[in-house]
Amino acid sequence: MDDYSNIEGIVRRQMVLFFVVDTSGSMIGEKIGAVNTAIREVLPELKDVGGSDVDLKIACLRFSSGCSWMLPSPVSAESFKWNNLDASGVTDLGAAYEELSDKMNKDKFLSSPSASVAPAIFLMSDGDPTDDHKKGLAVLQKNNWYKYAIKVALAIGKNTNKDVLKDFTGTIEAVIDVYTPEALKKWIRLISVSSSQIGSKSQPMQDGEIQSKQDAMIDQLKDMQQADPDLSQTSTSADDW
Repeated sequence: MDDYSNIEGIVRRQMVLFFVVDTSGSMIGEKIGAVNTAIREVLPELKDVGGSDVDLKIACLRFSSGCSWMLPSPVSAESFKWNNLDASGVTDLGAAYEELSDKMNKDKFLSSPSASVAPAIFLMSDGDPTDDHKKGLAVLQKNNWYKYAIKVALAIGKNTNKDVLKDFTGTIEAVIDVYTPEALKKWIRLISVSSSQIGSKSQPMQDGEIQSKQDAMIDQLKDMQQADPDLSQTSTSADDW
């Protein structure tokens, strides 16, 4: 008999990458199509991000007239299947904030046999909230998981209220302007991979201090923009979509 047959395997920590996607009517067409394509294509790259230490899981919350989860609980990146989103309705971002806060606790989406690391929350929107988003954000801001999460937002197109997205991320440096389908696809891939890598690893000591994961993500965003000027293109007078 194998001497190791009774030794249980090491239980990996859990990290959840939350996609929070605006599926209101203004996202119809190329915008929601680019989101669907980009996330579906990046999934294979996320399978081994956590390595042997962290089990990366994925959850998607869509919001329009109300909000709903793509799946009833987070699913490991190794087996997650993306179901294409469609677009219609208004922009109930406040409802999405409250729903996200409700699920981000150890009795629900962040339960783990061992421990969960702080999640990454990736918000994408192209407009202005139509409900009481400030009330919803106030609820979310009381959530300790939110406080330590990596938070990035994509402002899709020229009509997005970036002040709203800045309130979510805590800084305008974590709000990215996107004006074309090509840039949207690139940013979704880069942010998904980078936030998962940063979130699943311990931060090294620098100058006697440990950099927060949010600050590390912001540094990565700046590096991405410098490395690829197309990612920083500004809006033109024409409708890029």
